[in-house]
Amino acid sequence: PRVNSSLSSDELLLEDLETEGERQLKSLLHNQLDTSVSIEQCKSKRRCFAPAAFYKPFGEEAAGALSLSQFQALQESDKETSSLRELGLSDSEILLWK
Repeated sequence: PRVNSSLSSDELLLEDLETEGERQLKSLLHNQLDTSVSIEQCKSKRRCFAPAAFYKPFGEEAAGALSLSQFQALQESDKETSSLRELGLSDSEILLWK
């Protein structure tokens, strides 16, 4: 390549650097053009996402003066409710369960 004498060596080095974005794009392009993919490879790349968490604070139930044992019982009940929610139960199904 022809080098322009008016450019400093620092400017030439900056042009030759590969950015992280370019590296990611090259990787994506390589993955997209690679046709020798097996079903097992696709399954191994599959990602499972947890459903969004639903947070409902104690609020009204914990309002006022509670003894430690009452608060701990309320806390345990809330843990059970949140674990049932994580299993995919709706509020009406949780009430039916309790």
